[in-house]
Amino acid sequence: MEESREITVNAGDIARLADVGRAAVSNWRRRHEDFPQPVGGTASSPLFSLSEVAAWLRHNGKSFEVSLGDLVWQRMRTSVDDLRLGELVGRIGAFLLFLHREPETWREHGVRCVPDRAAAATAGLPGRARPPADPALLRLAARLADERGPREAFEFLCARYVEARSRQLAVTRDDLAALMIRLTAGDGRTGAGTVLDPACGVGTLLLHAAAPLGQELNETSALITAVRLLLRGAPARIAAGDSLREDGLAGELADAVVCDPPFNERAWGHEELTGDPRWEYGMPPRGESELAWVQHCLSHVRPGGLVAILMPAAAAGRRPGKRIRGNLLRAGALRAVISLAPGGPDLWMLRRPDGSRPPSALLLVDAGEDLSVVEPAWRAYARDPEAEPSGAGRTVRIIDLLDDEVDLTPARHRPQQGPLDFVRDFGDTLDRFRAASAVLTEAPPPLEPLPERQELPATTVGELVKTGLVTLLAAPQRMATDSGPVPVLTADDVASGGPPSGGAPPDPALVMLRPGDVVATALGAVRVVTEPGAALGPQLTLYRVDPDRLDPGFLAGCLRSADTARAHPGSSRLDVRRTRVPMLPLAEQRRYGEAFRALTAMEDRLREAAALGETLIRLGFDGLVDGHLRPCDQGV
Repeated sequence: MEESREITVNAGDIARLADVGRAAVSNWRRRHEDFPQPVGGTASSPLFSLSEVAAWLRHNGKSFEVSLGDLVWQRMRTSVDDLRLGELVGRIGAFLLFLHREPETWREHGVRCVPDRAAAATAGLPGRARPPADPALLRLAARLADERGPREAFEFLCARYVEARSRQLAVTRDDLAALMIRLTAGDGRTGAGTVLDPACGVGTLLLHAAAPLGQELNETSALITAVRLLLRGAPARIAAGDSLREDGLAGELADAVVCDPPFNERAWGHEELTGDPRWEYGMPPRGESELAWVQHCLSHVRPGGLVAILMPAAAAGRRPGKRIRGNLLRAGALRAVISLAPGGPDLWMLRRPDGSRPPSALLLVDAGEDLSVVEPAWRAYARDPEAEPSGAGRTVRIIDLLDDEVDLTPARHRPQQGPLDFVRDFGDTLDRFRAASAVLTEAPPPLEPLPERQELPATTVGELVKTGLVTLLAAPQRMATDSGPVPVLTADDVASGGPPSGGAPPDPALVMLRPGDVVATALGAVRVVTEPGAALGPQLTLYRVDPDRLDPGFLAGCLRSADTARAHPGSSRLDVRRTRVPMLPLAEQRRYGEAFRALTAMEDRLREAAALGETLIRLGFDGLVDGHLRPCDQGV
């Protein structure tokens, strides 16, 4: 810890590292006179010495350990102000890329080789890619690369950076990014062909592409994106600059384009770009920058290639953009408008015309936050645009959309249900809701309040691992879960209590689940496996117990406890080795385990009742407005 003496932390950092809320840190400062005094910062945002805080926490019996990753991150935070933090992340990334490409050079020469050899090894990166001149920071980063590998080390630092700059950085959700890549791959393969993102940010969309190409206005973000992709072995080319005003990839045609552009930008270049050849479907109005991005994306995809672009929900119906929307429909360029959540964003799917006959219908999908319905609807439409898809999607004739408004909002074109269909849906949902609600009255397990808190002797998961009662397992790195015959239990499955929904190709490295295994997500959702045959998915931790000495249901309940599961927003994972486990005889463990299982079952019933209740409410509003329902004096 010698290199941590100059490292400072703020109250939020202390809360995250100590796994407490910020209020607890304020409490410590107010109640304990020996709490370390600030060594910098301001009165409203003081900075403390990390080594002094660590010593104080340990002296006061509070579990505290700074990981190597956090040590690197806090030294970076100490080295520069927040405005230059992204630049330092990118420059550390350049250093990690050098370690990835020339590990032997670093081992042989250490920091002496950095100024020249690292610069040569990272030539061509956008922005200021030269590694920093802080030898202690470089040594710490090199240790982190040895511990996790250069790629995972940089991903850790990127995650910390995104968290620290969450108000300034707009990052596409990872599941949505993966979906957009799959939708633009004509044959359904993830990342097939060259994929361009002209507003790539820190690279979230391009991480799922096999041959990425991108441009980003912010030079620092462009550097971070380039490093992330190159550390994955992808042949990336990332340009820095304003894609609309200074197209750094002019003339490039990709197999597919994905984009999550900035919304509601008025200073996007309306005046200077008048007459630009990209405006094939009309000059975008000043307040419709998103329609400029749509046409920019179409200009960069080969004929017949697909574009997936996120749009604000209002872009489907705003009057100033109706001419361009109409032209996109007439040319057959706009193929689908998919509502991803109430209030947006929407996902527009486009195809650059190639001379073939355009479709006569547009696909409209109201996904309602359920991304799983999007891909089947799109694949069915791509096979036959004239057929009426099943499920969440429906097709609307383009000629019926070319009215005075050209409003493409999916909710506006929701099909009207017939009376019999509506009555069946409403009645079925009402019956299921009543049945689920009735069970809840008997759901709580019999728990007896104690007049005084019972002090139970306890150990930790770390100690249980040392003694062989628990074995920790994780899925192999770079594990694919979107296709294959082997069922895969995903983090979403654990959180929802559902069956395995992923699929992976056969691989000896897969961790196959056994009945009695305890599986947990990074955010504290926990399940006990009851059926064999599925593989452990990414972002999950498996606890395999010795059933003769430890009850799996008991361990699952301890992991789920609010006192032991890390739920602080700043936390990145469950710190399994610090999890507290009461020391009880096996028979007593099983009694506790049954109570924990009853609570989990109650939670599942509550979740089911809540989902049915939401559906019932929506049907009630729709039925009253559409004329399928009317108020009555007595309950239905």
